[in-house]
Amino acid sequence: MPAPTPTDPILLRNDQDGITTLTLNRPHARNALSLALMQALETELAAIAEDPTAKLVVLAGTGPAFCAGHDLRELRANPSRAAYEATFAACSRLMQRITRLPKPVIARVQGVATAAGCQLVATADLAVAAETARFATPGVNIGLFCSTPMVALTRAIGRKPAMEMLLTGDLISAARAHELGLVNHVVPDADLDRATAELAARIAAKSPLTLAIGKEAFYRQAEMDLDAAYRYASEVMTRNMLAQDAAEGIDAFLNKRLPAWTGT
Repeated sequence: MPAPTPTDPILLRNDQDGITTLTLNRPHARNALSLALMQALETELAAIAEDPTAKLVVLAGTGPAFCAGHDLRELRANPSRAAYEATFAACSRLMQRITRLPKPVIARVQGVATAAGCQLVATADLAVAAETARFATPGVNIGLFCSTPMVALTRAIGRKPAMEMLLTGDLISAARAHELGLVNHVVPDADLDRATAELAARIAAKSPLTLAIGKEAFYRQAEMDLDAAYRYASEVMTRNMLAQDAAEGIDAFLNKRLPAWTGT
């Protein structure tokens, strides 16, 4: 791989057929989440939220790693409370931006996804991993408990396996990540792009309005008690039924034809 230059963009964007791919482009640093990279991601996601042509986002990384977490060199270069607070606040905003984005987000994972990189995978709505991918929350090994990655991890997998990852810092295989529910699919390395693209295309073919309604409802109801969740979900279903896309989808199904979505 050619050595990166100062003029290389740290985040790449590609739009094709309604699928926007955002690629972390710091391969020399294992795509570590510098403050600038997190800000670039948040800026692009904010723009995507308002872009009607973007139906789904794929998060990817260049080089041998998906993302190795925070940029430790950057953190140690300015060891002040203000700098640390700014970094972790930016990370929290980024993760919440992904969750609240009214469009599905798929993580395409190769190599390692560790610490905040594992947090990115846990935060994404879906994840496809190469067979050789590995995952960890290894902060405990360097005296820095992965507290912010913990927030996403404990919402993606069970408490006991999450605690084991957090307390040991051990790498787990893609197969084990799949068993735990951290990733949806594990495929041969050579099939990673194809499998991610196929999943993205199947989802992007749905009504964008329905996807937005469903994603928001999924995360909101998960934080409610059972009674409140059903009240909320019933209201969402009613609102969804009143949408033009729902009427179109049902009519298309009954008449055995493909629906023509309008996003309304």
